[in-house]
Amino acid sequence: HPHGQIWASSAMPTLVSKEDSNQKTYFEKHNSPMLLDYAKRELDTEQRIIASNEDWLAVVPYWATWPYEGMILPAKRHIQRITDLSAAEQANLSDILKRTLTKFDNLFEVSFPYSMGWHGAPFNGEDNSHWQLHAHIFPPLLRSATVKKFMVGYEMMAESQRDITAERAAEQLASLSEVHYKQ
Repeated sequence: HPHGQIWASSAMPTLVSKEDSNQKTYFEKHNSPMLLDYAKRELDTEQRIIASNEDWLAVVPYWATWPYEGMILPAKRHIQRITDLSAAEQANLSDILKRTLTKFDNLFEVSFPYSMGWHGAPFNGEDNSHWQLHAHIFPPLLRSATVKKFMVGYEMMAESQRDITAERAAEQLASLSEVHYKQ
C-alpha cells in the first residue's frame, strides 16, 4: 500500500550527514556539485541508466548496496531542494517516477515493494551550494518476486554484498516496458 511520510529533525541523520560531507568535500575541490557531475558521467557512459527525460535521470548507482537499488536525480541543473523545481521539472519528475517505478513492477511482474526517500539541502541558514537534490530507491527483491534481500551478519557489521553488478541491474530494468504489467 502506498503511503508517504515527511521527516524533519534538528540533527542530520548518519546517511545524510555522510552525503553532506562527501558532497561538500567534492564541491570545495571541483567547484561543482558532485551529484550533478555524476549525472553527466552516467549520461556519457549510459551503462547504468534505467530511464531519463529532459530534466531527470534514473540510474542504478555503481555504489548500490541493494541488487536493484535506484537513484533519481536532476540530469542537467543544480537543484538543491524539491521546493526549487520549476513547473516543467515537476511534470518531468512525475514522468520519470512513473516510468521508473513501472519498470520495477515489470521486472518480476509483481507489485514491486520499495522504500524511497528524497534528500535535499538542509534549511539551516548555511551555504549549502554543494547539495544536489536526489532520491534513493531501495527495493528488497533479489532474484525473483519471492527471493528477498535481507541485511544481516557480515553485511550489517562490515560490508554490503551484491549478487549482480549495477550495470546488469540497470540493463535489465532499462530493457523493460514502461507500460504497467497486467495482473
